[in-house]
Amino acid sequence: MSNIDKQALRERYSPKPVPECHICGEEMTIQRMSASRITYGCTGATYDDKGCHYAEGRSIADDHYEQSRVTVVDVSDPDVLALLDELERACEKLKAAERSMAEQSAIVAAAEKLVRCKGRYHSELNYRALAKLFGVITPDLPPLEHENVHYAEAAEVEISALRQRIAELEARTVNLSKLSVGEVMHLSGFSRDYAEGWCAGNDNAIHEIRAAGIKVKGE
Repeated sequence: MSNIDKQALRERYSPKPVPECHICGEEMTIQRMSASRITYGCTGATYDDKGCHYAEGRSIADDHYEQSRVTVVDVSDPDVLALLDELERACEKLKAAERSMAEQSAIVAAAEKLVRCKGRYHSELNYRALAKLFGVITPDLPPLEHENVHYAEAAEVEISALRQRIAELEARTVNLSKLSVGEVMHLSGFSRDYAEGWCAGNDNAIHEIRAAGIKVKGE
């Protein structure tokens, strides 16, 4: 649904406004309806309890009326509009849920970091307390403010491992035979159309594998 122009759909299936007369500017009235085609005309007439009254200089089916007639195609559909409303509400709910998830992820990440820092803090306090109790000197113990250094070292190790894995993947070689249309027809016993489709698919696969940085054997 993301590729659909919802505004264009809404405009298409919304009721068309009653046109104004291009001669006098008055709002016209429906004269005939046939399926989605509505014919409007400017009669110059008004109605009240006493009956029909024509504007000055006007009469039934006069030239003004004939020249004002216009046919409008109205394909308005309230069901389509209701579906569009429901779709827009669903999209808004989805966006709100995604924002909420992003906020929660940030909160969880901050909480996890806080827990790690607190755990390290209390562990170090306990370690120092035990060392002091037994009279052990611990000059090599890293101070608390160096916590970020350990995170950086761990991140470097992880990055190094990822780079090694990427290098391993890029060094892989895939065996993928490149056959001619005639060879495919001979080996499979199928038609030329089938063989041409197979070769085209095989060429696309080779292209995508190369694009991923993986070598292709059998060419």
